[in-house]
Amino acid sequence: MTGRRRTEGRAPLVVVGDALLDRDLTGSADRLAPDAPVPVVSECAERLRPGGAALTAYLAARDGRDVTLITGVDDGPAGAALRELLAPWVRLIALPLTGELPEKTRVLARDRPVVRLDRGVGRAADATDEARAALRSARAVLVSDYGRGAADALRDVLAERPPLVWDPHPRGGPPVPGTRLVTPAEKEAHAFAAQAGRPSGGLRAAALDAAALVRDWRAAAVAVTLGARGALLSYGEHPLLVPAPAAHHGDSCGAGDRFAATAAGLLADGALVGEAVEGAVGAATTFVAAGGAGALPPAESGPSAAPPDTDDPRALTARVRAEHGTVVAAGGCFDLLHAGHVGLLQAARRLGDCLVVCVNSDASVRRRKGDGRPVNSLADRVRVLRALACVDAVAVFDEDTPERLLGDLRPDVWVKGGDYAGADLPEAVLLQEWGGQAVLLPYLDGHSSTALLARAAEGAR
Repeated sequence: MTGRRRTEGRAPLVVVGDALLDRDLTGSADRLAPDAPVPVVSECAERLRPGGAALTAYLAARDGRDVTLITGVDDGPAGAALRELLAPWVRLIALPLTGELPEKTRVLARDRPVVRLDRGVGRAADATDEARAALRSARAVLVSDYGRGAADALRDVLAERPPLVWDPHPRGGPPVPGTRLVTPAEKEAHAFAAQAGRPSGGLRAAALDAAALVRDWRAAAVAVTLGARGALLSYGEHPLLVPAPAAHHGDSCGAGDRFAATAAGLLADGALVGEAVEGAVGAATTFVAAGGAGALPPAESGPSAAPPDTDDPRALTARVRAEHGTVVAAGGCFDLLHAGHVGLLQAARRLGDCLVVCVNSDASVRRRKGDGRPVNSLADRVRVLRALACVDAVAVFDEDTPERLLGDLRPDVWVKGGDYAGADLPEAVLLQEWGGQAVLLPYLDGHSSTALLARAAEGAR
């Protein structure tokens, strides 16, 4: 446990649940096997990471918390590997395990899953005095129940002091009454609610399921996670929809664990349930955008390896380029975001694997547009741009043109609106230095911030 880092002010957390050992075998698939119509995945690189409740604990520890994990683990090869991965990060209290530690192996070709192999059916057999004592003295508890016995073994102690968060699994039991927040996924919530004859899917179904679970489980609140749509928070009626800040279609493996770890941590720090769910939705969205559990820094690297800053456009472009993706950039003032802007940015995003918007600072806009501009401050313009699903990151430049910023980002494609047709584009020459290409996209005629302001002024008169 030496070297574990805690951020001052962040409450410690005890995680109870079922640990797994996750393995990714990542290679390339360029042909089918001669003896069967299946892809041949070659040159596989192997990577191990904590899974299940161990991933939840690991993520909470990477947030800078002191984390104790109570879980079933044996001394076999998989158990030994998991202990080694967790040692720099998490205090481990082992429960006796019947059978071998469960393992999940994903085979991926170009980062897309081809098949998953599961082995090991070990279950937590019993509680220990050490585990009971740790729970009774804990300030904050998160249950990550994967249905393999850990939560059941300690259910009596958990019922004495209900946990802050219970992340359920269809094979596990119900959360103990009084749990502050339960976090099922949409399909899990519908299965738990068991409303015969009522169709699943959609916000109406999720709201009904959540209300039923608040009542049946006697939980303070239920947050049904909806993937790219965010989460639906219910206290029993009038649910609150917390939308995702952006839509990302990356690897969602581990997103539920990221959600639960963030929500529990924020509640432990004193946040309200609504604030915790909002923070958890944002964290899970960022987690998926960064590549999910498969893109986490190696656990064995220890606490000195900080997680990637997914808000940093330079980190984003470096990651996409490392994955042989195409980086697209577009630029402008975006003072009054209108349909022309949105159409341009949506079209730009379809040209590659990420879109970075380069936006002029307030001083730069003022020099270009004159006094009275921008109408919206830089902070407001950046916030609106980041809210667009097609925008992956926003970068700011203070000069009149973005050449210096482009030199840092080195995009493969630089996009401008068609209203620049026939004008000089100094960025085009710059992109040629690294093999990039500047392109013009059709611009929605009749839409510009200047024209909108003129019409607004005319209407005011």
